[in-house]
Amino acid sequence: MYSSLWLDTFFVASAAILWFMIVYQLLLFVTGYLYSRRDAWVVPSLPRGSDWPMVSILVPARNEARVIDGTLEHLLALDYPADRMEIIIIDDGSNDGTGDIVETIAARDARVRCLKVPPHLGGRGKSAALKLGVDAAQHDLIAIYDADNRPEAGSLRALVAALVADPNLAATVGKFRCINRNRNLLTRFINIECLAFQWIMQAGRWSLLGVTTLPGTNFVIRREVLSDLDGWDENAISEDAELTIRIYETGRRIGFVPRAVTWEQEPEKITTWFRQRTRWARGHNYVLAKHVRRLLELRPRVIAFELLYTLILYYVVCAAIFISDLLFIMAVFGLVSIHAIGPYSRIWVLAFLLFVLEVSITLSREKDEDSLYNLVLVVFAYFTYCQLWVLVVARAFVDDVILRRKKIWAKTERFAEVPE
Repeated sequence: MYSSLWLDTFFVASAAILWFMIVYQLLLFVTGYLYSRRDAWVVPSLPRGSDWPMVSILVPARNEARVIDGTLEHLLALDYPADRMEIIIIDDGSNDGTGDIVETIAARDARVRCLKVPPHLGGRGKSAALKLGVDAAQHDLIAIYDADNRPEAGSLRALVAALVADPNLAATVGKFRCINRNRNLLTRFINIECLAFQWIMQAGRWSLLGVTTLPGTNFVIRREVLSDLDGWDENAISEDAELTIRIYETGRRIGFVPRAVTWEQEPEKITTWFRQRTRWARGHNYVLAKHVRRLLELRPRVIAFELLYTLILYYVVCAAIFISDLLFIMAVFGLVSIHAIGPYSRIWVLAFLLFVLEVSITLSREKDEDSLYNLVLVVFAYFTYCQLWVLVVARAFVDDVILRRKKIWAKTERFAEVPE
């Protein structure tokens, strides 16, 4: 059996990191919960005497024939003045009939337009497609939705009203829900993860620090902000995270509007999930490498800390989990002996109970998610789904740091039959 001061130090350090994160997340959970009880459901309204501004809705689409008609149906049904919106579907080299479907619908409704990306500019990813879409857009407010989205009728109104009401906001962000959450165990885990992220991280940061990060969909942004920042970075495969950093560097803010809800498809296969999450992690690697020095100089410090913490969260969590799991397994098999003094077993139990309590209470904010079954899933997810993130981060690290593989934006697989 091996024992050393270094071993004890590693163990204590990993425990300390995990506990810092647990305490910080508890703070975000409390503030997010209070926000959900106090302000989250307030209906935003326009300033008195204002009229609804013109909005250009952009939807990047590459081989989205399975879902694009349903997305257009929901966008056209938005509770927003019909004469004050345009919908631009950016057909990025589709070969499955996506463009034909859009043009058929456009022939019936003048609000819809199909923007075909020239072949020599196609296939460069979502960021490039969005930049072309902004160039073609006619209006000063730009709304972004993914091609599989089913926004609720009032979502665009809520986002626009909150943005217009506060000139300091560069963008407003809504909430996304998992439309196929009942398809299998994986989609149920993803549904829990997404709701926990939004009600703890997004709502908590917004309430406590006035910080929100852009998602990939369901947000409205001012065109002037995109012009000032030269739009999205085409080299970023997590274009939302990269643009978030540059927005805060200008002193602007991003607001969280949970009343604005869209429903989207999530991966139904573990291989699809792994590819998507690896892309996210590699995208964060790029953003971290690009912005870390500038973040260290960003003011106020609290915003710089939160944005930096968000970018390194993958590595901090997974490194701590990996070290503690490895040492625990080695200790069980008698390979190492930990002599660090402390109530570590009781601390671990408390951390687990806090995880279950926080996520379960978070799920109760949604009437359709408050169930004993979900409570059981939260417990199960702690020992299974959450551990998979270690593999995701390890793969992203190998691809970017060791193998230096080219970053490629790969779209997520869509499914034709989606229960609502």
